[in-house]
Amino acid sequence: MTAVPQSSAEASEAPAWSRRPANLAAAVTAELVERIVRGVHPSGSPLPPEPVLCETFSVSRTVVREAVKILQEKGLVQVRQGAGTMVTPPAMWNMLDELVLGATIAEDESLAILDHLVATRRALESDMANVAARLASAEVIDRLRALVERMDELVDDPASYHEEDRAFHDTVMQASGNRIGRAVVRSLERQVINSARYTGRTGRAFCVASNHGHRRIYERIAAHDPKGAAEAMFTHITKAWVVRRSGPGEPTRLRR
Repeated sequence: MTAVPQSSAEASEAPAWSRRPANLAAAVTAELVERIVRGVHPSGSPLPPEPVLCETFSVSRTVVREAVKILQEKGLVQVRQGAGTMVTPPAMWNMLDELVLGATIAEDESLAILDHLVATRRALESDMANVAARLASAEVIDRLRALVERMDELVDDPASYHEEDRAFHDTVMQASGNRIGRAVVRSLERQVINSARYTGRTGRAFCVASNHGHRRIYERIAAHDPKGAAEAMFTHITKAWVVRRSGPGEPTRLRR
């Protein structure tokens, strides 16, 4: 996604806070993250100098410096001797950061960022399903079966269905023993779980089709079929996203 530069007036516009935040540095950081992602402060350009930021946000230099330090940690800016604080290219941004990812998703009308998120999740979970099929105990297999059966009962209650859906996927991830992969997937999921762009269609028909995918994954893990489990997980995540991302018309194709 390429940010479109905005007017200098927008760059100096006061934030639309309904009341003064308790944590000023965090609030200034969040506002600057959104402005950088929107292109108000384009990549390669300097952030406004400290006095301007102090005036824009009605905060002290200490608050501004703390906010800039946090932006550095997120990969959005670099402090260069003699050049000031420069906005970095999107390729340098920490996309696992909640603020950065959230702002990027909000600005991305093409859903490309969510496509990439789903592709990342799919790759990790497919691999973890492969390992889970080799390592899963009888207890894990029983739990997966119980979750699939419970989801069959909840297809008319999407909210409750999706709680069990997340429990099913987490059970597979835990069974794989891949703590890093699980942490990445859970981090990504937490940041988009309440996004309508990510959840998309979640009616009865979706839940029924989705649980067919869960049942196939469970059956391949229960059969200790690593390749089959990985393929079932890959297919399930792909099909579910194609449906969720589509509008009222024909489903759109998932980017690879």
